[in-house]
Order: sequence, then C-alpha cells, then structure tokens
Amino acid sequence: MSTFRERNDRKSRGEQGSSGGPRDGRQRGGKPGWDPTRPRFKPKKEEGSGWVWGRHAVEAALANPARAREMRLLATADRARELQPILSRHRRDLRPEIVESKQLTDRLPTGAVHQGVALRVAPLEPVAVEELGADAAGVILMLDQVTDPQNVGAILRSAAAFGARGVVLQDRNAPVLAGALAKAAAGAVDRIPVARVTNLSRALEKLSAMGWRSVGLAGEAEQTLAQALDRRPTVLVLGSEGEGIRRLVSEHCDALGRIPMPGGFESLNVSNAAAVALYETVRKAEQG
Repeated sequence: MSTFRERNDRKSRGEQGSSGGPRDGRQRGGKPGWDPTRPRFKPKKEEGSGWVWGRHAVEAALANPARAREMRLLATADRARELQPILSRHRRDLRPEIVESKQLTDRLPTGAVHQGVALRVAPLEPVAVEELGADAAGVILMLDQVTDPQNVGAILRSAAAFGARGVVLQDRNAPVLAGALAKAAAGAVDRIPVARVTNLSRALEKLSAMGWRSVGLAGEAEQTLAQALDRRPTVLVLGSEGEGIRRLVSEHCDALGRIPMPGGFESLNVSNAAAVALYETVRKAEQG
C-alpha cells in the first residue's frame, strides 16, 4: 500500500493513482504541458437513459398519469408555447426551462434529434406478465435478445399502431425505455404496457396457462406465418436478427412460422418483421 507521501509524489509527477487524473504530465487550462488534442471542458451531459426527447415522446410522457410527478422540462421558447395546452391539462405545476437549441444538443447524447424539447423523468415501472395476459385476447409481442434501442422503439410503435396488448422483454438483455428508444417509439413507450422478465420460457409457460398460444418467427420454419396462426390469443415471439429465437425459447412456442419473401432476400430487419407479423396476426383474428 502506498503512503500519503508517495501518492503526493506521484501527483507532482503527473502520474495516475487509484482515483484517476493526468497520467503523463499534461495539465488542463492551457498551462505548460497542456495537450491541445484533449477535448475542452463542456457541461457534463446527464445519461441519455434519464431523458426523453422529441416532440411526440415528450408529449406522451407528459400526458401519461403513470409517470412520476417530478420532472424537468427543457424546451426552446417556440416549443414551450406549443406544449402549454398539454401542460395545462396534465402538468400544471411543471414549468419549462427555456433554453437554446444548442444547449439541448450539448446536454443530450451525441446525435439526439431533440426537436427543441427534452424531459428528464424517472423510468416507467414495468407491468407483470400476469397483468398483460389477464384477459386472453388479441396479441402480445415477446422479444428475445433484441437489444438495439432503435429497433425496440420501432417495434413498440408498431405494437401501438396494431393495438397489441403489450410487449415482453428479457430484463437483462433489453435497453431502457428512454433516450433513443423513446424517440424511435414516437410516444408508444407511454401507450404500450411493457413487462420485463428474467426467463422468457417461464413467461411463455405462464401465458400458455392463461389461454395464450405462442408463435415464433423463424426463417427456417416449414409453415408460413399465416399458416401457423389461428384465431386464438397469440404471443408473437421475435428473436435478434443475427441469432433468431434461442433454442429453449423456440421449444416453448406452440408453432413456428416464417414470413414469405418471394424476392429472395434473406431476412428483414426485426422491427420490419414485427410490423408484418402484427399485421398478419390482426388480419387473421379479424377473419373470425
């Protein structure tokens, strides 16, 4: 263990101890030894996972009574005026902080398309699988290791468009429902119930006991999706683009179906596949 004096000696030489710091004698602030390639100080960005940005995503979050009351709203002057009707109806005690667009850009993760508004808010509480499946009717989506926030957001948007009952995610392999995901979902994060589970296979067993039939999407399936579906309440199971549905999850599905692609292309983006599958499932149900 180093002594207090040794730690001080290292600091004077610019070496890094356990608490971090300059390693090679560089000093900040333009003093001798300052490295011009180092980024200049900027206001610390808060984690993107704590923010919702974009007009549709923020409006939906403001209107959602399940959201915590404590929020921080940053908006340009024009956007703040547009939000006043929603604030008057749902968040009368919330006062937007007027900022310039560049301040929002600096505050949020790189590439965030904020449209002049961002909302700092606590994450939504997930629902239980039993709650999603309580009334066995319609369709539920289950995502097996789909980890890309843009894809999950787009799938939530399609789920809302086609009236899905909810979405089941694996807890340890799914992104947070904020940031880029919420922007891609265009407000669906606050409209579609989401359950997070430790084990997808056990979740399928629970839903099966509640009257749900599970159909997994698999490119190698003998049946088409239309053939695999019937008019019963359906859990649509989708896997990641690279690996697809994992074996154990697949074995817990009642049927497997593929999306026919006569054009000869090998596969669809998982969010596009979800939209096609949802349409087919709803169409099949309406035939009854």
